[in-house]
Amino acid sequence: MSQPTRILLSLVVGLALGVLLAAQAPSAVPGVLLGAEPIGTAWLNALQMTIIPLVVSLLVTGIAATAQAVRAGRIAARAIAVILTIMGLSAVLAAFLTPLLLRLAPLPVDSAAALRAALIGAPAAADPPGLLAFFTGLVPTNVVAAAANSAFLSLIIFTLLFAFALTRIEAERRVALTRFFEALRDTVLVMVNWIIWAAPVGVFALALTVGARAGSAAFGALVHYILIVSAVGVVVTLLAYPVAMIGGRIGLVRFGRAALPAQAVAVSTQSSLACLPVMLKKAEELDVPAATGGVVLPLAVVMMRATGPAMNLAVAIYVATWFGAPIGAATLAAATVVAMLTSLGSVSLPGQVSFISAIAPINAVFGVPVAPLGLLVAVETLPDIVRTLGNVTMDLAVTTTVSARSGPVARDEADAVLAEG
Repeated sequence: MSQPTRILLSLVVGLALGVLLAAQAPSAVPGVLLGAEPIGTAWLNALQMTIIPLVVSLLVTGIAATAQAVRAGRIAARAIAVILTIMGLSAVLAAFLTPLLLRLAPLPVDSAAALRAALIGAPAAADPPGLLAFFTGLVPTNVVAAAANSAFLSLIIFTLLFAFALTRIEAERRVALTRFFEALRDTVLVMVNWIIWAAPVGVFALALTVGARAGSAAFGALVHYILIVSAVGVVVTLLAYPVAMIGGRIGLVRFGRAALPAQAVAVSTQSSLACLPVMLKKAEELDVPAATGGVVLPLAVVMMRATGPAMNLAVAIYVATWFGAPIGAATLAAATVVAMLTSLGSVSLPGQVSFISAIAPINAVFGVPVAPLGLLVAVETLPDIVRTLGNVTMDLAVTTTVSARSGPVARDEADAVLAEG
């Protein structure tokens, strides 16, 4: 049994036992919660303690890798430009689409209230600052204080400036400092893997508590969440087809047939990397030169998760709506930028790890707690299938676009880059 399956099973069993306990033996609920709450809280705290070092190290190493890829040649630079554009549009799409979906199919008020009351130690949503205070607070006066107070947007701004400055220093020192952040990243990821290994216990404790306090409303709310977030990912997936048609000058039917085998692998494996051999073969069938596909497709798989910004922002907007947090234009714009940046930094991580590290900073922008993510990560199996399906489809569309827009000189450079690799 895979770890995601164990976590999902722990959630279902915990919720069911909690609901059953509340219905059949309500007098036993306080005693059970006395034991379950500390376990769930400890697991959530363990998740949260890794977020700041992971986000900082991922952003620094991600920007360093991007700068290195740009130096590899014009075709790599063009691919990165297209990837960044897609990531930005993905986040903007969710900023408009998710509130629309929540208006068309709102979460029942009673379910939202029951879930808010059931979550362990989840504070009420904080009021966002005024527009002037928001912009003046973007630049931190003390980066350590920003980290201590989970002021993620200020921390991200400092980290971005630091990472771009890092690319401008002498090569030997740049490499040494980049390796430090790579070592920090890898060390924190080992810690995260340990925490995820214990996730079935933590999720069971959380689910038992929520089920006992919220009752059967928890099941309906989680199904509603899965449908809303997955719908956003499906829309991003569908957008890959016009990208291939307009950017790659490929007919819709032809592209759809070429993408189908990679999509089948994506659904069965939930891994973009596992789809790479199939995508390389199908890219050649779409008249993408082998050298171009050999540069652009691996770059897209490593750097881009097209559904990441959209679906991560959708999760944060859902939680903000769940907690009744007001979402102003400035806050939504900031959250959109953070969704793109954190997704770009977490593209090489497993789904369960990137779920927490990429969405927690967006939650912080909205002023909502991280506690709901401990439950939502347990039902990530179906949304993760949609994520992988959209990522693989867009990877292929981006490759056809870069190939169609690259001249013979750029393709010669791709041959050289591939030969060096």
